[in-house]
Amino acid sequence: MTVRLPSAESYASQVEKEQQWLPKLAPNLPLPIPHPLAMGKPSEDYHWGWSIYQWLDGKTASLETISDLSKFALKLAEFLKAFQKIDSKDGPVAGPQNFYRGGSLKIYEQETREAIKKLDPTLDSKRITEIWNLALDSEWNKPPVWMHGDIAVGNLLVNNGELSAVIDFGQLGVGDPACDLVIAWTLFKDQSREVFKQAMSLDEKTWERAMGWALWKALIVYTALPGSNCNAIEIEKAKRVINELLADYSRLKQERSRQW
Repeated sequence: MTVRLPSAESYASQVEKEQQWLPKLAPNLPLPIPHPLAMGKPSEDYHWGWSIYQWLDGKTASLETISDLSKFALKLAEFLKAFQKIDSKDGPVAGPQNFYRGGSLKIYEQETREAIKKLDPTLDSKRITEIWNLALDSEWNKPPVWMHGDIAVGNLLVNNGELSAVIDFGQLGVGDPACDLVIAWTLFKDQSREVFKQAMSLDEKTWERAMGWALWKALIVYTALPGSNCNAIEIEKAKRVINELLADYSRLKQERSRQW
């Protein structure tokens, strides 16, 4: 078993959400997700609800634990596509309780512009602004779909080199799935990124918004805005993500110019 305790009041509502929805979602998914066993009540010693889950075996995903990044990308895409096909009726919508995952990127407009102003000369702020503007140029215009909200290596488990489970559904909601695609730049690269993109079968505008989600998070960490995880290791990771986005955007512009 494993115990999950919110670390702050802003995460407290995630407990009941996971307790309600994870058992309903699990039968429709090709990989294991956390199975709630019990929910603890607030007390004088701990002021929020908490959860006990069935243990899921696996190591945290990383370049070292994954045996084939392209196969991993394909398996993750299969999971996300199955997730998005589940009936989203009455699912939790985006809001402050899940940091607006699944909602509009415009909520982070001011924060992102502030971060861009703080960038050092080693990064192309003009191109970065172009990526952000492009991300804001569209919205999800289809029925809302389920999205995890934080598809990151820390929430993906690996057994025998392969994706074996998806955990931490605290940002769970229904809406725009673009935020679930950020891993295309935080983990995948070159061939594995293309495998992931092709397998997801989503339109260009959704991928542009996905770039925006990835850019926003990387920028606030790299420029150490309040509330971001800004230790030296995370800052270096954020810069790598920004450079991946810049390279991908340059390739995208070249492809589009050839089409014209």
